[in-house]
Amino acid sequence: MRTSDRVYRALRDEILDGTLAPGAPLAEIEQSARLGVSRTPLREALSRLQGDGLVAARGARGLEVAGLTLDDVRELFEIREALEVKAARLAALRRDRGVFEVLREEVREAGERLATEASRDDFYAQTARMDAAIDGAAANPYLLSALRGVRVHVARIRRLSSDDSARLRSATQEHLMILDAIIEGSETMAAYATELHLHRSLANILATMRQDPTLPPTAEERHQ
Repeated sequence: MRTSDRVYRALRDEILDGTLAPGAPLAEIEQSARLGVSRTPLREALSRLQGDGLVAARGARGLEVAGLTLDDVRELFEIREALEVKAARLAALRRDRGVFEVLREEVREAGERLATEASRDDFYAQTARMDAAIDGAAANPYLLSALRGVRVHVARIRRLSSDDSARLRSATQEHLMILDAIIEGSETMAAYATELHLHRSLANILATMRQDPTLPPTAEERHQ
């Protein structure tokens, strides 16, 4: 693996897991020393991260981890909804029923474990498997490419949400609704269940973010 690829992955992981918080400065001297690399591969990695939308210019002061506003989250969910609803519709049309019946049982069992183990990591690992199954059933490489770009940012946002065990259990029921619709081959219900899940997820994330008094209101709220 090239040094720039290794640096890119290291910084990307730290941004996604919150180790490098939104607004954190990414000065070349400090980061190259911390990561034990020269400044050339670091610059290459930072340039890629800028292209991903994870790093932003810091005026004359260099670069920083891209911030996340309420508007950023709302706009991301607008495109996420368009893509995931389409994927759910296609999955309902093209699915292998047996694959989704097995997945449904796994999701149901994982939901039961949440009653005693409020494990975010386990929940999101199961969510990733569900996403992969829907993506595979949708069988549209262009749609999948677009979803991958969106999910990079979704991973960041999840770290800002307040997902207690009650919310995770609710989300599990929403996932089961989506899977039931796909199993039955109902494009309409798969789309509805996906929209419902995303609307509730967005509401939960925005409610958590609004607890930060430094974040400005959304554009819609400012014009009310």
